[in-house]
Amino acid sequence: MTGYEVVMSDTAVLVVDMLNAYRHEDAELLAPNVADIIDPLVEVIARARESDDVDMIYVNDNYGDFTADHNDIVRSALEGERPDLVKPIVPDEDCLFLEKVRHSAFYTTSLAYLLRRLETRRLILTGQVTEQCILYTALDAYIRHFPVVVPPDAVAHIDSALGKAAMKMMQKNMSAEIVPAADCLA
Repeated sequence: MTGYEVVMSDTAVLVVDMLNAYRHEDAELLAPNVADIIDPLVEVIARARESDDVDMIYVNDNYGDFTADHNDIVRSALEGERPDLVKPIVPDEDCLFLEKVRHSAFYTTSLAYLLRRLETRRLILTGQVTEQCILYTALDAYIRHFPVVVPPDAVAHIDSALGKAAMKMMQKNMSAEIVPAADCLA
């Protein structure tokens, strides 16, 4: 794989849709919940970056801008309404980064191919939004036979009741392991 050293790790941490300008109709509901997960998420990202056997993969919506590359998405988020929610989790220059166009990190992306190349056996899903992109990504991972871990303190919801229901669905219907961020890489 040109441009990235293949580590062949068992685990990949997906950071989903955290590069957000918070200029959308649900931003006021979402942002406080994102603020609540920043510290645990920063810890997961730091531990993953320090580990030789964990791959970090950012998968982010392109927000309808099909000319944007990952640098444009990062820049837009940093120039958005809540840079305080973006700065702590900005990807490293050499980090794996995929753009998505819909809810699932798998839909129309090369994520499944990348995970096979990395020989990933377990996915840790972090980011936003629990009842949307995290749920759909968990389902797509499950149907591709990837065991999924979701740290509830590292995923943010818009609607609390729907977020809780999504967590329950992922656990019961997709056999997702629900563990705190501090324990997901243990």
